[in-house]
Amino acid sequence: MSDKNTLTIDALDSEINVSTEIKKSVAAENYKLKLALNTLVTKSKSLLLAGVGLFVFGGFWSLLSYYTKGALPDPKATLTVLYEMIRDPFYDYGPNDKGIGLQLFSSIKTVLMGFLLGSLIAIPIGILMGASTICKQIFYPIVQLLKPVSPLAWFPIGLVVFKDTGMATIFIVFITSLWSTLINTSFGVASIPQDHKNVAKAFGFSKMRYLTKILIPYSLPHIITGLRLSISVAWLVIVAGEMLSGGAGIGFFVWDSWNALSLEKVISAIIIIGTVGLLFDKLFTYFENKVAYKG
Repeated sequence: MSDKNTLTIDALDSEINVSTEIKKSVAAENYKLKLALNTLVTKSKSLLLAGVGLFVFGGFWSLLSYYTKGALPDPKATLTVLYEMIRDPFYDYGPNDKGIGLQLFSSIKTVLMGFLLGSLIAIPIGILMGASTICKQIFYPIVQLLKPVSPLAWFPIGLVVFKDTGMATIFIVFITSLWSTLINTSFGVASIPQDHKNVAKAFGFSKMRYLTKILIPYSLPHIITGLRLSISVAWLVIVAGEMLSGGAGIGFFVWDSWNALSLEKVISAIIIIGTVGLLFDKLFTYFENKVAYKG
């Protein structure tokens, strides 16, 4: 075969390779575009359905307002008051007259303190219960006995022990945010596959290595799920707790607004409470998805 023919064949091969690469690149770009369009359509559909849901809810709310002859504020009046509240959220005219931002900050601070203290207790005990049958037999009856107790039933105990309404509120958040984290942690540790344990034993893992390489990675999604449920309970409890303790917080704001017969403020506070609870849930759901065990 002549050099000229060889060069021609090489050139054709090169053109074919370039053409193949171009086709692959175009196919990849088309796939990305299709994926982006599908994502956009899905999100648009979700937003549309959410809008429909809000519209139906607003219509039902307006009907209730009409039925009660205005005793229940309509959406327009409530949203007007809500706008006024968030326009100046940090004013402070005295102990019983603070902006919604300051009240919200006080509640979030109390929730996080009780929640973090509860997590520091619940996670280690949950690990012990999941890893040891003896520990489970010791703690399980206590958990089942105390878990169903109403959060507000703990408030007098907190007052007796701490002699301070603020600390008593932190205490009820602490005690009621224990259970979901503890139970989910215990379940996560107990559900580690036996194969994983056998591998750790075969390679002579130390307790610390087993903890960091097997136990925590596998049980972390369950722990995060427990934390997500616990923060939801904590946020639910704080409103009722602050209604009892008074002084500050979103729960106190709701009760104070009710005493002032300002239902617009009460409903506005409910909207804010729901929004913050949703944000807490979304935050922990994000972490939950990030640590999902792939092994």
